[in-house]
Amino acid sequence: MDKILTANSSDFVNSLAKGLAVIKSFGPQSPRMTLTEVAEKANMTRPSARRFLLTLTQLGYAYHDGKYFELTPKTLELGYHYLSSLPFWEKAQYYADSLKDQLRETCTIAVLNHNTVASIVRAAEENRVMTISMDLRSRLPVHATSFGQVMLAAMNEEVLEAKLEGLELEAYTPRTLITKEALRARLSEVRTQGYAYVDQEHEVGLRSIAVPLVNEAGECIAAMAICTNVLRVSRGRVLNDYLPALQATVDRMQRDITFPAAVA
Repeated sequence: MDKILTANSSDFVNSLAKGLAVIKSFGPQSPRMTLTEVAEKANMTRPSARRFLLTLTQLGYAYHDGKYFELTPKTLELGYHYLSSLPFWEKAQYYADSLKDQLRETCTIAVLNHNTVASIVRAAEENRVMTISMDLRSRLPVHATSFGQVMLAAMNEEVLEAKLEGLELEAYTPRTLITKEALRARLSEVRTQGYAYVDQEHEVGLRSIAVPLVNEAGECIAAMAICTNVLRVSRGRVLNDYLPALQATVDRMQRDITFPAAVA
């Protein structure tokens, strides 16, 4: 097995890491930035940031108007190569679309990405007004979302404790679980009941419910969730109507789709 690289390893390509840092410095709060701003956010010198930005511009991944830099839609190709490599992605999208049409609510499938969850499949109910801005680029906190809690609950104790050790429990609303004791108690409930119900823990006005997606080895590799608005849909309806539909959809998916092995 390959050894784990560190930044000081002779096999570590520092320039690639810096280039990725430049791309990741852009986001919803900073879609257009000056050279100085990019250098600060990417934690590098202005000359280094300039070389990476000009290279990205030349390759078509960035645009420069003379003062500001911004990423172009071509950067979506980078994520698409990952999504298209997932053997279950297209079939999973079909099931997400079907559940969305059945419940007329937004349905999303997400995977763990370090201490966040990343959405990889999304079926949006366009006629519903949701306060949360979520798309295939979204990175949401693992401790404050139904996706994250389901996937954390599926971990064995040793892996979970290692994950919690490096987890910063930021408060997003007054209902967010911000102590590890409270989070452990919630995960125990999730593990017992087989689903996670989250009510306004990440965003006021939003409630969601998620169940795990497991492979043939019984490993949780993703989570599927329904998100809705608290003013429209009661807790009882989520648990009594949405949860059975969600579970039935996941059961059909797991019979129809061969999911990959979990990433260690």
